[in-house]
Order: sequence, then C-alpha cells, then structure tokens
Amino acid sequence: MTDPSLREQAVHLLRSGEANAAVARRLGVPPGTVGYWKHLDRARRGETSTRQRPLCHRCHDDQLDRTAYVYLLGLYLGDGHLPDPRGRTPHLVISCDNKWPGVMDSVEQAMRAVFPRNRTCRVARVGCHDVKVYSTHLPCHFPQHGPGRKHERTIALEVWQEELVGAHPWDLIRGLIHSDGCRITNWATRTVRGEVRRHEYPRYFFTNTSGDIVRLFTTTLDAVGVEWKETRRASGAVNVSVARRDSVALLDHHVGPKC
Repeated sequence: MTDPSLREQAVHLLRSGEANAAVARRLGVPPGTVGYWKHLDRARRGETSTRQRPLCHRCHDDQLDRTAYVYLLGLYLGDGHLPDPRGRTPHLVISCDNKWPGVMDSVEQAMRAVFPRNRTCRVARVGCHDVKVYSTHLPCHFPQHGPGRKHERTIALEVWQEELVGAHPWDLIRGLIHSDGCRITNWATRTVRGEVRRHEYPRYFFTNTSGDIVRLFTTTLDAVGVEWKETRRASGAVNVSVARRDSVALLDHHVGPKC
C-alpha cells in the first residue's frame, strides 16, 4: 500500500506546477500513479475536464439539427469531401469560393449546428477557403464517403437520409446550388414595331459530373414542383437549368442568389 505521506507530497508538488514525470522521478513513484493522484485531487476540487463526447445521432441517438444536416449533405455532395485521415481524426472539408462570403458563413453555421461540440476552422487557398470540422463521427453522418472521386463511385442515400431529404427538400437543393450551382441573368433581343429591345430573365444552373448526384438533384426538384432541363457537356458533366418563370420564383423564394 502506498505511503499516504508520499501521495500528499506528490499532490503538493503537482499543485505547485511540477510536471507529472518530474514528480515521479523525485519520489520514485510510477508516472501512472502520479497521474492518477493528480486526477483524484482535481476531482475533489471540481477541476476535472468538462469535455464531452462528440454528438452522434447514429451511434448514441442524439438529437440532430435536421435542416442544417440536409443543407450540409447537399454541400458535401457538391464541393465537399472527407480526406483520408491517416490515423488522425476524420474531418469534413467544404471548399468555398471567396466570391461568396455569405455562402462561406452559411457553411460554417451549418457545421456548428450539426457538430455543436466540435470546432470549425477556415484554411485559405488560392481564390477560396476550405471550411473544416473535425469529428470521429463524420463517417456516420456521411456514409457516402470513400476512396476516389464521387463521380467514379456509386452515390446512394441511406434510408434515414432519404427520410430527412423528403422532409426538408429545399435544404438539400440549397446546399447543392450553393456548392455546384448559380443564379444568372440571361438576355435576348427581339424587335417590336421596328425597335430592337433587350429582354432579361433569371435562370438557375447546377452542374455535376456524377450521374447519381444529378439524379438526386432533379428528383428533389420534381418533388417540390420545379421544372428543369438537362444537357450534357463535352467534358461529361451534366448541366441542369431552371428557366421557367414560376420555377425560378420558387427557387428565388427558397434558395436565392449566392452572396
């Protein structure tokens, strides 16, 4: 049994600022024992760590901000990825163009809403910022992650994700447009009574190379009553456009232009 006076000496030295290893060497006590004494002393004084486990609605049935998650899912499917952690904590990266600071703020707000106990950060790159959040439960939230590019593998939602998207379709559409879409103003000319007049009209575009992600986008547009047209580029990417006035009005109401 350890001498109580030895433990008291260790606690006194630790409170004075001595490192665990230094106290262990001075008193000839194993470092693990010194660490345990320090933990007990801090617990008695109410100084134990208040760090909480990461939230996860899949592993622990924790509450989930559903609208923020569906928006973040759209962002991930567009411009997001989970890099290979190589033994470190998994992290989600959403690349945001510096031209749209409002979108960048929305991305970070969504990350904080879905992962309230985890810190976010922004890493500057040429012309953009990578908005990041670290969590051991990111693979639970984004089971679509995997090696290689998204358009080179199957992208399919799980049942629980389909239910969330069905309940919050506009948040997915907003996330996809904020990542791989835009709102532009087209124009055309016509002659009226001999006078050439310019006619302007807004249009939304969404472009992605993954057929699965494009189908998810168009299926969700169908569900909310938005009409769309699809064209394929020479590069293989698919361009989805929304130009009908009533459909553009719906997108303006629920999504709006990037800012």
